[in-house]
Amino acid sequence: MTRDDHPLKPGGGVESLADRQAGLVKALTSRARVPEGFDGRLIEVARVALLRKRAGEVAKQWPMLAAGPAWPRVFLQWAADRPTLGALRDGWDLARELAAGGELPALAGEELATREATMSYDGTSAPRRRRGPALRRAAGVVVLQIAGTVRTVRRA
Repeated sequence: MTRDDHPLKPGGGVESLADRQAGLVKALTSRARVPEGFDGRLIEVARVALLRKRAGEVAKQWPMLAAGPAWPRVFLQWAADRPTLGALRDGWDLARELAAGGELPALAGEELATREATMSYDGTSAPRRRRGPALRRAAGVVVLQIAGTVRTVRRA
């Protein structure tokens, strides 16, 4: 290896430092192949620790979604192959997926319906405050928002 081929030099060597760092981030956040030279077992330990930290951040944004003993397992299973979009969006995407499958608990349904009534989120761009009136349903709950006032109706 010549001095110009050194892997730590940008663009140098077979795989540059930036490529190795990007590979490491992918391995830690979305189960990508562990880059050569790293201990796969330790990467997995760190990956699970990061997922648990991420679950805690989502739980702060979505406390009703995260309520109950199944939360860590549900979130870790859902998030294992998904890079984060931020705690608010991660929780929103998970809540929508659970609602679509009929697995969203009632209190989490109220939380989702309230967010849907007060904010607009298309699943790709950042959520924004909703300006007009909105009516949203989730898990047996109906939420109405008019001029910033939110009313919740639970079905019997």
